[in-house]
Amino acid sequence: MNIDNLTLGEARALAAMFATPAVGGAQPAHPFVGRYVICRGTWSGVHAGELISKDGAEIVLRDSRRLWSWTAKKGIALSGVAQHGYKDGKIDVLNPLIAISDCIECIPAAAGVRESINAIA
Repeated sequence: MNIDNLTLGEARALAAMFATPAVGGAQPAHPFVGRYVICRGTWSGVHAGELISKDGAEIVLRDSRRLWSWTAKKGIALSGVAQHGYKDGKIDVLNPLIAISDCIECIPAAAGVRESINAIA
């Protein structure tokens, strides 16, 4: 891309990437909102669900489950669960809605991960 020959649409897209809201204005939605994610809390543990909102360390998840312990289908950490799915461990019951105030990590899940987690009774 030659910056000297940007189209109007390309210039707007570039400006939007660096835009900051006006003081007192609404913050833009987090890019993971609406996606199925796996989130780790400092004290609340690991939760998987649809991200409804994120404001700093505060998140709200819909249709979430707490992953008490886990083994990924491939990999050794939560990144492996998020990318390849859940293989084994302990998962708690479905929560229709949960607010977590200590989120320190939020990973968007790949296709099929939600199904691998929710397949556990």
